[in-house]
Amino acid sequence: MTETVQPKKYGFRETVAAMRNPRVAAMAALGFASGLPFLLTGATFGYWLRDEGTTLTAIGFLSWVGLAYTFKVFWSPFIDRLPAPFMAKLGRRRGWALFTQLTIAAALVGMAIVGPHGPGGLVAIGVLALVVAFASATQDIAVDAWRIEAANNSDELGLFTSVFQLGYRIALLVTDALILVFAEHFGWPLSYVAMALFMGIGLFAALRTPEPPRADAVMDANAKAALWTPRGFVDAIVGPFVAFFKAHGSLALLMLLMISVYRLPEFLIGPVAGPFYSDLELSKDVVGGVRGTVGLVASFLGIAAGGIAAVRLGYMRTLIAGAVLQGLGVAAYALVAILGPQLAIFSFAMATDNFCYAFAGVALVTYMSSLTSLGYTATQYALLSSTYTLFGKFLKGFSGAVVDGLSQGRTLMDAYATFYVGAGAVAIPALVLCLILASRTKVAPTQPTSA
Repeated sequence: MTETVQPKKYGFRETVAAMRNPRVAAMAALGFASGLPFLLTGATFGYWLRDEGTTLTAIGFLSWVGLAYTFKVFWSPFIDRLPAPFMAKLGRRRGWALFTQLTIAAALVGMAIVGPHGPGGLVAIGVLALVVAFASATQDIAVDAWRIEAANNSDELGLFTSVFQLGYRIALLVTDALILVFAEHFGWPLSYVAMALFMGIGLFAALRTPEPPRADAVMDANAKAALWTPRGFVDAIVGPFVAFFKAHGSLALLMLLMISVYRLPEFLIGPVAGPFYSDLELSKDVVGGVRGTVGLVASFLGIAAGGIAAVRLGYMRTLIAGAVLQGLGVAAYALVAILGPQLAIFSFAMATDNFCYAFAGVALVTYMSSLTSLGYTATQYALLSSTYTLFGKFLKGFSGAVVDGLSQGRTLMDAYATFYVGAGAVAIPALVLCLILASRTKVAPTQPTSA
């Protein structure tokens, strides 16, 4: 039997120290570029729209641009096999990274120029937001592959993944907190232009970092036939599904169902989070300050707690705990709606939700990673991540309409409170499915296996 070598785990201190290596720093920069557009077409975008008087119903429907992240698995084989337009000489990974980064920056500037009330109104800015989301999802495909292929061994892959996640979370902090301070003092359009300029960090990294030397070899090994041939299509698209269902048998559908509903509470509140803060009449400086201090600390504590739980309790028990916690975290915002915009209550709700959100995120990522098979790891993970976002990104489009409907005959804050309690309760189906999976998984090792 071949001994399994466990990858080295990198903590925050080791990760920061490794930044002196240019290849490591480049991965952090690519992680930053990957995370930057995400909220600019999501919760932060909704905050801007609400400030401009857009209805909650319209904001909810516009959140559907985020479905691009869900469906990226369907065009990922083309990104794997084909060069980026006009950039074939740069290589597959670098070419697609640069092409998408330039597209994102241009579309963000376009959003700033058009605005919610410019020529074309919501339709125009919605189309530009869709371009950002589509290009961002495509960038994720390219840079995730780049991160994996650039690593020379499992230890280096662990390091690259750590710094990539660090860069990604810094980008979320910029677009979740810092941009609010910008918007408060300089307005939303200039803030979006600033975010477009920040994409230059990823551009610089992609230009300065050579194409992964193993990329072409990996692609040639995987491409048993041309993509447009029947065999090539089956290898690229159908193969991962077949391997997944073969590996997990009768539990496969139950696993996919649980994954698809696990993060529903957080998805549902996404489109109305920014408008909620706006309707509370909290200043953007206050919201940004709380997000960047209390919220940030709570997020890191949640990540640490989730990682410790996954190691000590196992991924199934951690999943169960995460399902309970995220429901409570989402419902905590009902206290703010009921008690009003008191700084202490708002900070408590933000900290509670961020901790629970981060814990549940670690639980789900750990579980999904455990389900992949060698030979299809990247593709199957893309499939699983698309599965977990499908229902949530579709249903969240109705969140604004639900709050608008609940506000009929009651105050807007009462409607928000009811909505947040209901969104928290949506965690119950995921909890039930986790318990069923846990009971079924316990008996799996005792079943006879064929030689």
